[in-house]
Amino acid sequence: MMKVFLTLSLVVALAACATSSPDIIQRGDAQRLSEVVDATVLTIRPVTVEGSQSGVGAAAGGVVGGIAGSSVGGRREGAIVGVLAAVAGAVAGNAVERMGTREEAVEILVQLKNGDRRAIVQAKGSEILQPGDPVILVTTGGKVRVTKAPAVR
Repeated sequence: MMKVFLTLSLVVALAACATSSPDIIQRGDAQRLSEVVDATVLTIRPVTVEGSQSGVGAAAGGVVGGIAGSSVGGRREGAIVGVLAAVAGAVAGNAVERMGTREEAVEILVQLKNGDRRAIVQAKGSEILQPGDPVILVTTGGKVRVTKAPAVR
C-alpha cells in the first residue's frame, strides 16, 4: 500500500510542475525578447483550467495496481486480482493526475489602446487586477501573460 501511495504522489508532484501562473517563467523563455502591448482591464472572472491527462497517472496506477493485486492468493487468483487491480489502479491514477494538475485561474478581458479586445486565461498570480487597471500584455514564444503596467513618470 505504501508503494501505491508513493507512486501516485510522484505522479501528482510531476504533473503539478506545469502551470499557467504569470509569476513563473519557463526556462526557455528567459533572456528572450518579448512583445509588450499596453491595455486596460475590462473584466476579470474566475475559471478553472482543467487538469491534464497525459496517461502517466493511468500507467503508473495500472502498474502499481497490477503488482499489488498479483500478490494476492494463489497463482490463478493472483492473475485475476492483478488484472482487476491494474484496471482500478489505472482509473485511480488518471483521476489523481487530472485533479492534481487542475488549477484555479482567471479570464482577463482587456481593451488595447487601438480599441481591439483580447481575452487571456492565466493562473492567479501575486498581483490583484481590477477593472480599469492599466496593464501590459507580455508575449513570449506565443504565450501571453498579463501584468500591471509600470508607473509612467
